Amino acid sequence: MPVATYSLVALDCPDPAALADFYQAVLGGEIKNDNDDWYDLRVPGGARISFQKAPGHKPPEWPRADRDSQQAHLDFDVVDIERAEEEVLALGATPLDLDDHGGERGFRVYADPAGHPFCLCRQ
Repeated sequence: MPVATYSLVALDCPDPAALADFYQAVLGGEIKNDNDDWYDLRVPGGARISFQKAPGHKPPEWPRADRDSQQAHLDFDVVDIERAEEEVLALGATPLDLDDHGGERGFRVYADPAGHPFCLCRQ
């Protein structure tokens, strides 16, 4: 018997509204907020990603592994990685590591507009 059930992933950021908009454009879904410091995105299928205002937010430095760098990253499965890459870059993502070794590796790494790493993964 599990101890808990999954609720959400929350990302610290300087502008929760803008980051919620970015991920809504990537994943779809509906944004809700009760105040300017916290936004929720409910994506199709029921998962929730939340965005919390963090004044002084310092983006992680991928791929560093020290305590001041990446705390987490998100993976998104895509059918057409080339098309998905064009779309996330147009939305404001920054490429971090696009060398997928001719498709052998199966993923590419980007940063969202607040600097959080995420991967587009071939299905």
